[in-house]
Amino acid sequence: MRRLFQQRLQNSSLTLAQARALFYVSRFEGVRQVDLADALEIQPMTMARLLDQLADNRLIERVPDPRDRRAYQIRLTEAAAPHLAQIQQVAEQIRDEMLADLNDEQARHFIQTLDGIRNKLLRC
Repeated sequence: MRRLFQQRLQNSSLTLAQARALFYVSRFEGVRQVDLADALEIQPMTMARLLDQLADNRLIERVPDPRDRRAYQIRLTEAAAPHLAQIQQVAEQIRDEMLADLNDEQARHFIQTLDGIRNKLLRC
């Protein structure tokens, strides 16, 4: 799915890693940089460079964390909105294609099962 997503996102100025980071920040606005690296399973230094690129393109901003002066929270800028719309559109197209052979009940059950597995893995 990642390879297909990257192929579909070809016309975008974003890399797959940047798209993943933007999407995660959109879901968890204000996430700390270190937590974002952990969630995306990226080394902190790699995450710092990735966020530098997104900041250079004015898609995110780093805001000092009021609870920890050594940490930064990541917030989206308005310029990120069209990129997020494209990411969402590509993701929906791929999901629809992958579920096309299932009826509505089967698709719902499959998604619930995947969600359950993901939730169990998150608790480990």
